[in-house]
Amino acid sequence: MSLSKAQKLIAENIRECRLQCNFTQKELALRAGVPLSTLRKFEQQGVISLESLLKILMVLGMLERVVEATKTDKPAFKSIDEVIALNNAPKRKRGSRT
Repeated sequence: MSLSKAQKLIAENIRECRLQCNFTQKELALRAGVPLSTLRKFEQQGVISLESLLKILMVLGMLERVVEATKTDKPAFKSIDEVIALNNAPKRKRGSRT
């Protein structure tokens, strides 16, 4: 899936949720604390800042689902040695250089 297709689908899904909640664009923008023009642009073009998107998701009750969708799977351990090795491994703070 392309990024532009994903943006459009996310905007459509959020618009549908807004309508199911019986909010006008103006009501949702006000409740979320984002400018009405930002919400309109998002619904039409899929363009929005992460902060504004998170505010809208919170009002629509979708924030927790999005946070859950970004979680990584926890590794399945085969032995206690793997658990110990993982706990002793240094925590990465940056990506690898290529």
